[in-house]
Amino acid sequence: MEVTWIAILASLCMGIGAALIFVFAVKRNYFKDVENAKYHVFWSDVEELVDFAEKQEKGEEQEEIKDDKESGETGD
Repeated sequence: MEVTWIAILASLCMGIGAALIFVFAVKRNYFKDVENAKYHVFWSDVEELVDFAEKQEKGEEQEEIKDDKESGETGD
């Protein structure tokens, strides 16, 4: 029976703590511009993909130049 009361008190403390954190966040305007965060995440992902593609293209170009030098061909 004692364990049940401890579990009930612990869950109440966690619930009250979560409610207080939520109120604190609302008062500090942490939820003011949640839409903008979505676009930051999206554009950072797009930038990573573009950077990866550019690095991959440069790597392929360097391999082609290396192959051309090894085979004795000129770029003319």
